[in-house]
Amino acid sequence: MTGAPRPLERPRRLVAGDRVAVVAPSGPVDPDRLAAGLDVLRGWDLDPVVAPHALGRDAVLGYLAADDAARAADLTGAWCDPSVAAVLCARGGYGAQRMVDLLDWRALAAAPAKAFVGFSDVTVLHEAFARRLGLVTYYGPVAAGLAFTKDEPTRDHLRRTLFAPETVQTLASATAATMVGGRACGVTFGGCASMLAAEVGTPHAGTRADGGILVLEDVGEPPYRLDRVLTQLLRSGRLDSVAGIVLGSWRDCGPYDRVREVLRDRLGGLGVPVIEELGFGHGDSSLTVPLGLPAELDADAATLTFRIPALR
Repeated sequence: MTGAPRPLERPRRLVAGDRVAVVAPSGPVDPDRLAAGLDVLRGWDLDPVVAPHALGRDAVLGYLAADDAARAADLTGAWCDPSVAAVLCARGGYGAQRMVDLLDWRALAAAPAKAFVGFSDVTVLHEAFARRLGLVTYYGPVAAGLAFTKDEPTRDHLRRTLFAPETVQTLASATAATMVGGRACGVTFGGCASMLAAEVGTPHAGTRADGGILVLEDVGEPPYRLDRVLTQLLRSGRLDSVAGIVLGSWRDCGPYDRVREVLRDRLGGLGVPVIEELGFGHGDSSLTVPLGLPAELDADAATLTFRIPALR
């Protein structure tokens, strides 16, 4: 399977009373923020359970929530638990690349499909779940993130995506604008730009756009480094035959007019429709974007509309 060749399998939607697991596949988690996120989930009538190492910190590499094997075991265990209906990431950070090859993919493939939510560093896992499991996943807020714990629109959009996805089939925002006009149809794929570039050539990454709609955002990459990231994606062939592009937030990447110059220079020449600032990613408020789902990009209207609900 390549980056986005066909619509992927949708997990079932959530209902009140469902158990959801919270895992930390990357960096360590702030306990107070996670407690606030768990309260939100309980307020949705869900039963959240925290993975054994989600509040840990590796004794040597303090930027990891636990050692690689432990983080992989947490995710595998949560996914394969028949009582768990969805797996939510507690945060991003760094570390998913270190543990993705340690996941028990045979066990994951044998388990029933379930919703998987996260963003940023979790892009690595979104790519792997698409390639190895053929599964729609959800590029959305993390359970211990400030956007999730502090911003009601962020929470509401994720809640509706998981419980009533037919109510959020069209994504739009007050900031969204046309960069390159036109319309395109395709299956969504993508995530954090720097992680997509870092994954090029690795076993679980997609290889080509294959007529898909690229979803792209990042954080903390100044314009020259963002140029390098996008150039790597272009030179690798990862964006060959892309049908359209949807751009989100570029927090701490420098003044947006400078960022826009880089985005237009690197992506505008592909000759496909492009929307900018749709409102997902590392912003204070964030939409949840399904990956692996057929959609129509209307760059003139600055909207992305999914042809079917994100969950069954």
